[in-house]
Amino acid sequence: MSTTTQPQGPEAPWPVTAHLDDILATVRPLEPIELQLLDAQGCVLVEDVTVPLSLPPFANSSMDGYAVRAADLAGAGEDAPVTLKVVGDAAAGPSSGLPVAEGEAVRIMTGAPLPEGADTVVPVEWTDGGLGAGPVDRMTPHSTAPEGASGAVRVFRPAEPGAHVRAAGSDVREGDLALAAGTVLGPPQLGLLAALGRDTVRVRPRPRVVVLATGSELVQPGESLAPGQIHDSNSFALTAAARDAGAIAFRVGAIGDDAETLRATIEDQLIRADLVVTSGGVSVGAYDVVKEALTGWTGLPEASAEGEGEDVGTGEDALAAQNRTAADNVPAAESVPEAEAEADGARAEAPRGVAFRKLAMQPGKPQGFGTIGRDATPVLALPGNPVSAYVSFELFVRPAIRALAGFTDLHRPTVRAVVDAPKALTSPAGRRQYLRARHADGRVTPVGGASSHLVGALARADALLVVPEERTSVEPGEEVEVVLLG
Repeated sequence: MSTTTQPQGPEAPWPVTAHLDDILATVRPLEPIELQLLDAQGCVLVEDVTVPLSLPPFANSSMDGYAVRAADLAGAGEDAPVTLKVVGDAAAGPSSGLPVAEGEAVRIMTGAPLPEGADTVVPVEWTDGGLGAGPVDRMTPHSTAPEGASGAVRVFRPAEPGAHVRAAGSDVREGDLALAAGTVLGPPQLGLLAALGRDTVRVRPRPRVVVLATGSELVQPGESLAPGQIHDSNSFALTAAARDAGAIAFRVGAIGDDAETLRATIEDQLIRADLVVTSGGVSVGAYDVVKEALTGWTGLPEASAEGEGEDVGTGEDALAAQNRTAADNVPAAESVPEAEAEADGARAEAPRGVAFRKLAMQPGKPQGFGTIGRDATPVLALPGNPVSAYVSFELFVRPAIRALAGFTDLHRPTVRAVVDAPKALTSPAGRRQYLRARHADGRVTPVGGASSHLVGALARADALLVVPEERTSVEPGEEVEVVLLG
Protein backbone atom coordinates (compact mmCIF):
# COMPACT_ATOMS: atom_id res chain seq x y z
CA MET A 1 0.00 0.00 0.00
CA SER A 2 1.24 3.45 -0.80
CA THR A 3 3.09 5.10 2.07
CA THR A 4 2.91 8.52 0.42
CA THR A 5 -0.02 10.86 0.94
CA GLN A 6 -2.58 10.24 -1.80
CA PRO A 7 -4.58 13.05 -3.43
CA GLN A 8 -7.55 14.45 -1.59
CA GLY A 9 -10.60 14.35 -3.86
CA PRO A 10 -11.13 12.77 -7.28
CA GLU A 11 -9.73 15.71 -9.23
CA ALA A 12 -6.64 16.31 -7.11
CA PRO A 13 -3.40 15.32 -8.90
CA TRP A 14 -1.42 12.36 -7.61
CA PRO A 15 2.09 13.04 -6.35
CA VAL A 16 4.77 11.25 -8.36
CA THR A 17 5.88 9.30 -5.29
CA ALA A 18 2.33 8.15 -4.50
CA HIS A 19 1.85 6.75 -8.01
CA LEU A 20 5.22 4.99 -7.84
CA ASP A 21 4.46 3.58 -4.39
CA ASP A 22 1.17 2.26 -5.70
CA ILE A 23 2.97 0.47 -8.55
CA LEU A 24 5.66 -1.04 -6.34
CA ALA A 25 3.09 -2.19 -3.78
CA THR A 26 1.47 -4.27 -6.52
CA VAL A 27 4.43 -5.54 -8.53
CA ARG A 28 6.10 -8.56 -6.95
CA PRO A 29 9.24 -10.50 -7.90
CA LEU A 30 8.72 -13.30 -10.37
CA GLU A 31 8.86 -16.91 -9.21
CA PRO A 32 12.38 -18.41 -9.25
CA ILE A 33 13.34 -20.86 -12.00
CA GLU A 34 16.38 -22.99 -12.80
CA LEU A 35 18.30 -21.68 -15.82
CA GLN A 36 21.37 -22.66 -17.78
CA LEU A 37 24.29 -20.40 -16.89
CA LEU A 38 24.30 -18.22 -20.00
CA ASP A 39 20.52 -17.83 -19.85
CA ALA A 40 20.90 -16.53 -16.29
CA GLN A 41 23.10 -13.57 -17.24
CA GLY A 42 21.76 -10.41 -15.64
CA CYS A 43 19.40 -12.33 -13.36
CA VAL A 44 19.22 -12.21 -9.56
CA LEU A 45 20.40 -15.30 -7.68
CA VAL A 46 17.87 -16.67 -5.18
CA GLU A 47 20.08 -19.20 -3.39
CA ASP A 48 23.37 -19.14 -1.56
CA VAL A 49 26.00 -21.01 -3.55
CA THR A 50 28.70 -22.73 -1.50
CA VAL A 51 32.00 -24.02 -2.83
CA PRO A 52 31.81 -27.80 -3.44
CA LEU A 53 35.49 -28.14 -4.34
CA SER A 54 38.38 -25.83 -3.50
CA LEU A 55 39.79 -23.68 -6.30
CA PRO A 56 42.32 -24.39 -7.51
CA PRO A 57 41.76 -28.04 -6.58
CA PHE A 58 45.52 -28.73 -6.72
CA ALA A 59 48.75 -26.75 -6.45
CA ASN A 60 49.80 -25.56 -9.91
CA SER A 61 52.26 -23.31 -11.66
CA SER A 62 51.53 -19.66 -12.32
CA MET A 63 54.42 -19.40 -14.81
CA ASP A 64 55.99 -21.22 -17.71
CA GLY A 65 59.31 -22.49 -16.34
CA TYR A 66 60.76 -25.32 -14.31
CA ALA A 67 59.40 -27.05 -11.22
CA VAL A 68 62.30 -27.56 -8.82
CA ARG A 69 63.29 -27.86 -5.18
CA ALA A 70 64.13 -24.43 -3.77
CA ALA A 71 67.00 -25.92 -1.77
CA ASP A 72 68.74 -26.93 -5.01
CA LEU A 73 68.98 -23.28 -6.11
CA ALA A 74 71.01 -22.00 -3.14
CA GLY A 75 73.75 -19.72 -4.36
CA ALA A 76 72.53 -19.54 -7.98
CA GLY A 77 73.59 -16.39 -9.83
CA GLU A 78 74.46 -14.95 -13.23
CA ASP A 79 78.07 -15.97 -12.85
CA ALA A 80 77.35 -19.22 -11.02
CA PRO A 81 74.24 -20.89 -12.43
CA VAL A 82 72.92 -24.10 -10.93
CA THR A 83 72.60 -26.97 -13.38
CA LEU A 84 69.68 -29.37 -12.93
CA LYS A 85 68.71 -32.53 -14.76
CA VAL A 86 65.44 -32.18 -16.74
CA VAL A 87 63.39 -35.33 -16.29
CA GLY A 88 60.29 -34.47 -18.31
CA ASP A 89 57.40 -32.09 -19.04
CA ALA A 90 54.33 -31.14 -17.01
CA ALA A 91 51.66 -29.54 -19.20
CA ALA A 92 48.25 -28.27 -18.17
CA GLY A 93 45.91 -31.25 -18.00
CA PRO A 94 46.16 -34.67 -16.37
CA SER A 95 49.21 -34.95 -14.12
CA SER A 96 52.31 -36.52 -15.65
CA GLY A 97 53.08 -38.15 -12.29
CA LEU A 98 56.76 -37.25 -12.64
CA PRO A 99 58.39 -36.66 -9.23
CA VAL A 100 61.21 -34.18 -8.72
CA ALA A 101 64.18 -35.50 -6.79
CA GLU A 102 67.27 -33.69 -5.57
CA GLY A 103 69.11 -32.03 -8.45
CA GLU A 104 66.20 -32.53 -10.87
CA ALA A 105 63.72 -30.27 -12.65
CA VAL A 106 60.51 -30.76 -14.62
CA ARG A 107 59.73 -28.32 -17.39
CA ILE A 108 56.29 -26.99 -16.43
CA MET A 109 53.60 -24.91 -18.12
CA THR A 110 51.21 -22.40 -16.59
CA GLY A 111 48.33 -24.23 -14.90
CA ALA A 112 50.06 -27.60 -14.77
CA PRO A 113 49.96 -29.51 -11.45
CA LEU A 114 53.08 -29.05 -9.35
CA PRO A 115 55.01 -32.36 -9.43
CA GLU A 116 55.59 -34.28 -6.25
CA GLY A 117 58.84 -33.27 -4.60
CA ALA A 118 58.94 -29.78 -6.16
CA ASP A 119 58.18 -26.78 -3.98
CA THR A 120 58.80 -23.84 -6.31
CA VAL A 121 58.78 -22.79 -9.96
CA VAL A 122 61.50 -20.74 -11.64
CA PRO A 123 60.33 -18.77 -14.70
CA VAL A 124 61.91 -19.79 -17.98
CA GLU A 125 63.41 -16.27 -18.22
CA TRP A 126 65.62 -17.13 -15.22
CA THR A 127 67.11 -20.08 -17.12
CA ASP A 128 68.93 -20.93 -20.32
CA GLY A 129 65.91 -22.96 -21.49
CA GLY A 130 68.14 -26.03 -21.77
CA LEU A 131 70.13 -24.48 -24.62
CA GLY A 132 73.42 -24.16 -22.76
CA ALA A 133 73.81 -20.41 -23.25
CA GLY A 134 72.53 -17.33 -21.42
CA PRO A 135 69.00 -16.49 -20.17
CA VAL A 136 66.17 -16.98 -22.71
CA ASP A 137 62.83 -15.24 -23.02
CA ARG A 138 60.72 -18.23 -24.07
CA MET A 139 60.59 -21.99 -24.35
CA THR A 140 61.16 -23.79 -27.61
CA PRO A 141 57.83 -25.34 -28.70
CA HIS A 142 57.61 -29.00 -27.78
CA SER A 143 56.38 -29.91 -31.27
CA THR A 144 59.59 -28.65 -32.87
CA ALA A 145 62.06 -29.54 -30.09
CA PRO A 146 60.79 -32.44 -27.96
CA GLU A 147 64.27 -32.88 -26.56
CA GLY A 148 63.59 -29.83 -24.37
CA ALA A 149 61.89 -32.17 -21.92
CA SER A 150 65.22 -33.83 -21.20
CA GLY A 151 68.88 -32.91 -20.85
CA ALA A 152 69.93 -30.18 -18.44
CA VAL A 153 68.89 -26.64 -17.60
CA ARG A 154 70.95 -23.88 -16.05
CA VAL A 155 69.20 -21.63 -13.49
CA PHE A 156 70.65 -18.15 -12.92
CA ARG A 157 68.59 -17.02 -9.88
CA PRO A 158 67.43 -18.62 -6.63
CA ALA A 159 63.76 -18.86 -5.62
CA GLU A 160 61.93 -19.12 -2.31
CA PRO A 161 59.70 -22.13 -1.57
CA GLY A 162 56.21 -21.52 -2.94
CA ALA A 163 57.33 -18.93 -5.49
CA HIS A 164 55.14 -18.89 -8.62
CA VAL A 165 52.97 -21.65 -7.22
CA ARG A 166 49.19 -21.33 -6.86
CA ALA A 167 48.38 -23.22 -3.69
CA ALA A 168 45.34 -25.50 -3.58
CA GLY A 169 42.37 -23.51 -2.26
CA SER A 170 44.14 -20.17 -2.66
CA ASP A 171 41.10 -18.81 -4.56
CA VAL A 172 38.12 -20.29 -2.70
CA ARG A 173 37.94 -23.19 -0.25
CA GLU A 174 35.44 -26.01 -0.01
CA GLY A 175 32.48 -24.97 2.12
CA ASP A 176 33.03 -21.22 1.63
CA LEU A 177 30.17 -19.00 0.46
CA ALA A 178 30.85 -18.41 -3.23
CA LEU A 179 27.84 -16.22 -4.08
CA ALA A 180 25.08 -14.96 -1.80
CA ALA A 181 21.40 -14.89 -2.66
CA GLY A 182 20.58 -11.52 -4.19
CA THR A 183 23.75 -11.39 -6.30
CA VAL A 184 23.24 -10.13 -9.84
CA LEU A 185 24.89 -12.61 -12.19
CA GLY A 186 27.34 -10.90 -14.52
CA PRO A 187 30.20 -12.46 -16.51
CA PRO A 188 32.56 -12.89 -13.50
CA GLN A 189 29.86 -14.53 -11.39
CA LEU A 190 28.88 -16.88 -14.21
CA GLY A 191 32.55 -17.73 -14.67
CA LEU A 192 32.85 -18.62 -10.99
CA LEU A 193 29.77 -20.83 -11.15
CA ALA A 194 31.20 -22.64 -14.16
CA ALA A 195 34.56 -23.05 -12.38
CA LEU A 196 32.69 -24.63 -9.48
CA GLY A 197 31.10 -27.13 -11.86
CA ARG A 198 27.61 -25.63 -11.88
CA ASP A 199 25.77 -25.78 -15.21
CA THR A 200 22.45 -24.38 -13.94
CA VAL A 201 21.48 -21.89 -11.27
CA ARG A 202 18.24 -20.82 -9.56
CA VAL A 203 17.32 -17.20 -10.28
CA ARG A 204 14.48 -14.76 -10.74
CA PRO A 205 13.92 -14.76 -14.50
CA ARG A 206 14.17 -11.64 -16.61
CA PRO A 207 10.68 -10.10 -16.85
CA ARG A 208 8.85 -10.38 -20.17
CA VAL A 209 7.58 -6.95 -21.18
CA VAL A 210 5.14 -6.33 -24.03
CA VAL A 211 5.23 -2.81 -25.48
CA LEU A 212 2.36 -1.39 -27.54
CA ALA A 213 2.07 2.06 -29.08
CA THR A 214 -1.38 3.36 -29.98
CA GLY A 215 -2.60 5.88 -32.52
CA SER A 216 -4.03 5.69 -36.03
CA GLU A 217 -1.47 8.27 -37.11
CA LEU A 218 1.47 5.94 -36.47
CA VAL A 219 3.34 4.35 -39.35
CA GLN A 220 6.09 1.74 -39.21
CA PRO A 221 9.58 3.24 -39.81
CA GLY A 222 10.66 2.57 -43.37
CA GLU A 223 7.19 3.17 -44.76
CA SER A 224 6.10 6.36 -46.54
CA LEU A 225 4.07 8.92 -44.65
CA ALA A 226 0.71 10.19 -45.84
CA PRO A 227 -0.48 13.63 -44.72
CA GLY A 228 -1.14 13.66 -40.98
CA GLN A 229 0.94 10.55 -40.27
CA ILE A 230 4.14 10.15 -38.25
CA HIS A 231 6.53 7.28 -37.74
CA ASP A 232 6.10 5.19 -34.62
CA SER A 233 9.07 5.99 -32.38
CA ASN A 234 7.65 5.28 -28.93
CA SER A 235 7.45 1.51 -29.28
CA PHE A 236 11.09 1.38 -30.36
CA ALA A 237 12.34 3.67 -27.59
CA LEU A 238 10.31 1.92 -24.89
CA THR A 239 11.23 -1.59 -26.04
CA ALA A 240 14.91 -0.62 -26.02
CA ALA A 241 14.48 0.96 -22.58
CA ALA A 242 12.85 -2.21 -21.26
CA ARG A 243 15.76 -4.29 -22.52
CA ASP A 244 18.19 -1.81 -20.99
CA ALA A 245 16.37 -2.28 -17.66
CA GLY A 246 16.96 -6.04 -17.86
CA ALA A 247 13.73 -7.28 -19.45
CA ILE A 248 13.00 -9.56 -22.36
CA ALA A 249 10.97 -7.07 -24.37
CA PHE A 250 8.52 -7.68 -27.19
CA ARG A 251 7.50 -4.82 -29.46
CA VAL A 252 4.01 -5.02 -30.93
CA GLY A 253 3.20 -2.98 -34.04
CA ALA A 254 1.25 0.24 -33.51
CA ILE A 255 -2.47 -0.25 -32.76
CA GLY A 256 -5.01 2.09 -34.31
CA ASP A 257 -7.65 4.01 -32.38
CA ASP A 258 -10.06 1.12 -31.92
CA ALA A 259 -10.86 -0.10 -28.42
CA GLU A 260 -11.91 -3.64 -29.41
CA THR A 261 -8.74 -4.18 -31.44
CA LEU A 262 -6.60 -2.92 -28.56
CA ARG A 263 -8.32 -5.18 -26.00
CA ALA A 264 -8.00 -8.19 -28.30
CA THR A 265 -4.32 -7.46 -28.91
CA ILE A 266 -3.55 -7.11 -25.20
CA GLU A 267 -5.51 -10.29 -24.44
CA ASP A 268 -3.44 -12.18 -27.03
CA GLN A 269 -0.19 -10.81 -25.60
CA LEU A 270 -0.89 -11.70 -21.96
CA ILE A 271 0.36 -15.25 -22.49
CA ARG A 272 3.91 -13.93 -22.87
CA ALA A 273 3.73 -10.85 -20.62
CA ASP A 274 4.82 -10.26 -17.05
CA LEU A 275 4.18 -6.56 -17.66
CA VAL A 276 2.33 -4.65 -20.39
CA VAL A 277 3.35 -1.11 -21.35
CA THR A 278 1.24 1.07 -23.62
CA SER A 279 1.87 4.56 -24.91
CA GLY A 280 -0.70 7.11 -26.01
CA GLY A 281 -4.43 7.38 -25.54
CA VAL A 282 -4.52 8.14 -21.80
CA SER A 283 -5.65 11.76 -21.70
CA VAL A 284 -9.11 13.34 -22.06
CA GLY A 285 -9.60 13.40 -25.84
CA ALA A 286 -12.35 11.69 -27.82
CA TYR A 287 -9.82 9.33 -29.40
CA ASP A 288 -7.90 8.30 -26.30
CA VAL A 289 -8.26 4.61 -27.06
CA VAL A 290 -6.26 3.16 -24.16
CA LYS A 291 -8.44 4.91 -21.63
CA GLU A 292 -11.55 3.81 -23.50
CA ALA A 293 -10.41 0.22 -23.89
CA LEU A 294 -9.09 -0.42 -20.37
CA THR A 295 -11.54 1.51 -18.22
CA GLY A 296 -13.81 -1.09 -16.64
CA TRP A 297 -12.07 -3.99 -18.43
CA THR A 298 -10.59 -6.76 -16.29
CA GLY A 299 -9.17 -9.04 -18.96
CA LEU A 300 -11.03 -11.93 -17.31
CA PRO A 301 -13.63 -14.14 -19.04
CA GLU A 302 -17.22 -13.40 -18.11
CA ALA A 303 -17.55 -16.81 -16.44
CA SER A 304 -14.63 -15.97 -14.17
CA ALA A 305 -16.08 -12.61 -13.25
CA GLU A 306 -19.66 -13.76 -12.68
CA GLY A 307 -19.77 -17.54 -12.27
CA GLU A 308 -17.15 -17.66 -9.54
CA GLY A 309 -18.31 -14.57 -7.72
CA GLU A 310 -14.89 -12.93 -7.94
CA ASP A 311 -14.65 -9.28 -6.98
CA VAL A 312 -13.38 -7.60 -10.13
CA GLY A 313 -13.99 -4.00 -9.19
CA THR A 314 -12.03 -1.35 -11.03
CA GLY A 315 -10.78 2.15 -10.40
CA GLU A 316 -8.93 3.66 -7.47
CA ASP A 317 -10.88 1.82 -4.73
CA ALA A 318 -10.22 -1.60 -6.24
CA LEU A 319 -6.56 -0.82 -6.81
CA ALA A 320 -6.15 0.36 -3.25
CA ALA A 321 -7.72 -2.89 -2.04
CA GLN A 322 -5.40 -4.85 -4.31
CA ASN A 323 -2.37 -3.08 -2.87
CA ARG A 324 -3.52 -3.73 0.68
CA THR A 325 -3.81 -7.42 -0.14
CA ALA A 326 -0.35 -7.48 -1.68
CA ALA A 327 1.27 -5.52 1.12
CA ASP A 328 -0.35 -7.61 3.86
CA ASN A 329 0.10 -11.07 2.37
CA VAL A 330 3.17 -11.07 0.13
CA PRO A 331 6.66 -11.08 1.66
CA ALA A 332 9.84 -9.44 0.40
CA ALA A 333 11.81 -10.58 -2.65
CA GLU A 334 13.64 -13.45 -0.93
CA SER A 335 10.46 -15.25 0.11
CA VAL A 336 10.21 -18.91 1.07
CA PRO A 337 8.20 -21.27 -1.16
CA GLU A 338 5.20 -21.30 1.22
CA ALA A 339 5.04 -17.52 1.16
CA GLU A 340 5.38 -17.53 -2.63
CA ALA A 341 2.32 -19.79 -2.77
CA GLU A 342 0.44 -17.27 -0.62
CA ALA A 343 1.49 -14.54 -3.04
CA ASP A 344 0.08 -16.60 -5.91
CA GLY A 345 -3.21 -16.77 -4.08
CA ALA A 346 -3.20 -13.04 -3.42
CA ARG A 347 -2.63 -12.34 -7.10
CA ALA A 348 -5.38 -14.74 -8.14
CA GLU A 349 -7.93 -13.10 -5.83
CA ALA A 350 -6.93 -9.46 -6.29
CA PRO A 351 -9.34 -7.17 -8.13
CA ARG A 352 -8.47 -6.31 -11.71
CA GLY A 353 -8.71 -3.04 -13.60
CA VAL A 354 -6.72 -0.04 -14.73
CA ALA A 355 -7.13 3.35 -13.08
CA PHE A 356 -6.27 6.55 -14.95
CA ARG A 357 -4.80 9.46 -13.03
CA LYS A 358 -3.47 12.95 -13.37
CA LEU A 359 -0.03 13.26 -11.81
CA ALA A 360 1.57 16.39 -10.41
CA MET A 361 4.42 16.23 -12.91
CA GLN A 362 5.58 17.60 -16.25
CA PRO A 363 5.96 15.96 -18.68
CA GLY A 364 3.78 12.91 -18.11
CA LYS A 365 0.71 14.23 -16.36
CA PRO A 366 -1.79 11.55 -17.56
CA GLN A 367 -0.95 8.00 -16.43
CA GLY A 368 -2.71 4.68 -16.08
CA PHE A 369 -1.92 1.70 -13.86
CA GLY A 370 -3.58 -1.53 -12.80
CA THR A 371 -3.67 -5.28 -13.35
CA ILE A 372 -5.62 -7.40 -15.82
CA GLY A 373 -6.09 -11.04 -16.78
CA ARG A 374 -5.94 -14.33 -14.93
CA ASP A 375 -2.42 -13.70 -13.62
CA ALA A 376 -3.10 -10.09 -12.57
CA THR A 377 -0.55 -8.86 -15.10
CA PRO A 378 0.48 -5.28 -14.33
CA VAL A 379 -0.31 -2.68 -16.99
CA LEU A 380 1.38 0.70 -17.16
CA ALA A 381 -0.32 3.10 -19.57
CA LEU A 382 1.99 5.98 -20.50
CA PRO A 383 1.24 9.21 -22.37
CA GLY A 384 1.94 9.36 -26.09
CA ASN A 385 4.28 12.32 -26.51
CA PRO A 386 7.77 10.83 -26.88
CA VAL A 387 9.42 12.73 -24.04
CA SER A 388 6.45 12.13 -21.74
CA ALA A 389 6.55 8.42 -22.54
CA TYR A 390 10.28 8.11 -21.96
CA VAL A 391 10.35 10.12 -18.73
CA SER A 392 7.38 8.09 -17.46
CA PHE A 393 9.23 4.90 -18.32
CA GLU A 394 12.28 5.94 -16.32
CA LEU A 395 10.21 6.96 -13.30
CA PHE A 396 7.65 4.15 -13.20
CA VAL A 397 8.28 1.30 -15.66
CA ARG A 398 11.99 0.80 -15.03
CA PRO A 399 11.49 0.36 -11.25
CA ALA A 400 8.59 -2.04 -11.93
CA ILE A 401 10.75 -4.16 -14.25
CA ARG A 402 13.56 -4.31 -11.72
CA ALA A 403 11.12 -5.19 -8.93
CA LEU A 404 9.77 -8.07 -11.04
CA ALA A 405 13.35 -9.25 -11.59
CA GLY A 406 14.05 -9.25 -7.85
CA PHE A 407 16.52 -6.36 -7.77
CA THR A 408 16.76 -4.33 -4.58
CA ASP A 409 18.24 -1.32 -6.39
CA LEU A 410 15.23 -0.22 -8.43
CA HIS A 411 15.98 3.34 -9.47
CA ARG A 412 18.41 5.32 -11.56
CA PRO A 413 21.13 6.99 -9.48
CA THR A 414 20.60 10.61 -8.47
CA VAL A 415 23.16 13.30 -7.67
CA ARG A 416 23.18 16.97 -6.75
CA ALA A 417 24.56 19.35 -9.37
CA VAL A 418 24.78 23.08 -10.06
CA VAL A 419 22.54 24.48 -12.79
CA ASP A 420 24.53 25.76 -15.75
CA ALA A 421 22.09 27.89 -17.77
CA PRO A 422 22.04 31.43 -19.21
CA LYS A 423 18.80 32.33 -17.42
CA ALA A 424 16.37 31.07 -14.80
CA LEU A 425 14.47 27.87 -15.50
CA THR A 426 10.71 28.19 -15.04
CA SER A 427 8.34 25.46 -13.92
CA PRO A 428 4.55 25.24 -13.46
CA ALA A 429 3.32 25.61 -9.90
CA GLY A 430 2.45 22.39 -8.13
CA ARG A 431 4.15 20.09 -10.64
CA ARG A 432 7.47 18.30 -10.42
CA GLN A 433 9.25 19.05 -13.67
CA TYR A 434 11.81 16.79 -15.34
CA LEU A 435 13.95 18.68 -17.84
CA ARG A 436 16.25 16.92 -20.29
CA ALA A 437 19.84 17.80 -19.51
CA ARG A 438 23.49 16.88 -19.73
CA HIS A 439 25.53 16.27 -16.59
CA ALA A 440 29.30 16.56 -16.18
CA ASP A 441 31.75 17.65 -13.50
CA GLY A 442 29.09 18.54 -10.95
CA ARG A 443 27.16 20.77 -13.35
CA VAL A 444 23.91 20.15 -15.20
CA THR A 445 22.91 21.93 -18.42
CA PRO A 446 19.36 21.84 -19.84
CA VAL A 447 19.04 20.46 -23.37
CA GLY A 448 16.23 21.79 -25.57
CA GLY A 449 12.97 23.19 -24.23
CA ALA A 450 10.32 21.76 -21.96
CA SER A 451 7.96 20.64 -24.75
CA SER A 452 7.25 16.92 -24.66
CA HIS A 453 7.58 16.32 -28.41
CA LEU A 454 11.27 17.29 -28.72
CA VAL A 455 12.83 13.93 -29.50
CA GLY A 456 16.06 15.47 -30.77
CA ALA A 457 16.78 17.05 -27.39
CA LEU A 458 15.96 13.79 -25.65
CA ALA A 459 18.54 11.97 -27.77
CA ARG A 460 21.23 14.41 -26.62
CA ALA A 461 20.36 14.17 -22.93
CA ASP A 462 22.04 11.90 -20.39
CA ALA A 463 20.18 13.16 -17.32
CA LEU A 464 16.94 14.64 -16.04
CA LEU A 465 17.06 17.92 -14.11
CA VAL A 466 14.39 17.87 -11.39
CA VAL A 467 12.50 21.01 -10.37
CA PRO A 468 10.43 20.29 -7.21
CA GLU A 469 6.67 20.86 -7.05
CA GLU A 470 7.04 23.80 -4.67
CA ARG A 471 9.36 25.72 -7.00
CA THR A 472 8.31 27.80 -10.02
CA SER A 473 11.83 28.77 -11.02
CA VAL A 474 15.45 27.76 -10.53
CA GLU A 475 18.29 30.23 -10.90
CA PRO A 476 21.61 29.55 -12.62
CA GLY A 477 24.15 28.40 -10.02
CA GLU A 478 21.53 26.76 -7.80
CA GLU A 479 22.01 23.15 -6.78
CA VAL A 480 19.31 20.72 -7.93
CA GLU A 481 18.58 17.00 -7.99
CA VAL A 482 19.64 15.20 -11.15
CA VAL A 483 18.58 11.75 -12.33
CA LEU A 484 21.42 10.09 -14.27
CA LEU A 485 20.18 8.15 -17.31
CA GLY A 486 23.43 6.57 -18.49
